[in-house]
Amino acid sequence: MKKIIGIFLVIAVVIFTACEEVPGPMGPPGMDGESFIGSVFEIGGDFSNSNNYELFYEFPGNFEIYETDVVLVYILWEQVTGSNNENLDVWRALPQTLVLNEGILQYNFDYTLADVKIFLDGDFDFNMLLPAEKDDQIFRIVVFPANYAENNSVDINNLNSVMEFLDIDFNSVQKIDF
Repeated sequence: MKKIIGIFLVIAVVIFTACEEVPGPMGPPGMDGESFIGSVFEIGGDFSNSNNYELFYEFPGNFEIYETDVVLVYILWEQVTGSNNENLDVWRALPQTLVLNEGILQYNFDYTLADVKIFLDGDFDFNMLLPAEKDDQIFRIVVFPANYAENNSVDINNLNSVMEFLDIDFNSVQKIDF
């Protein structure tokens, strides 16, 4: 009896391993290597008494941010003239601290999984600020996975380095004005 079962098992293995189906169509090509999403948002606005010297940006409903993501904010600090007489933007990572005659002023931010708040912090009355220090301020908010922030080849204090690393074109940045 054991010989008969053994013979049937051998025959079953040969039959099932010898069968071959007709291959289906090729699937779409996949991504090479790791794929990740880095996003950049540009916001502009005025710091004033009416908004408590805060700019508040709520991430779009279709945008998902994870607990492990890194959120960085940069301020457009100034524009300088390049060697070809073109305007070049100078971006600085927040927080940025200024020592003014009135006292110490800091541009800073905090964030949740739903929003980013950019605010002024200091030790004096912000009504004393000059328009250049509070009006028409432009910020870039960058969100990307934490494991990319650990990469030694990217300087997270340099917006150009981060944008290049994330392969995001400056012209494709979503701009929002308050």
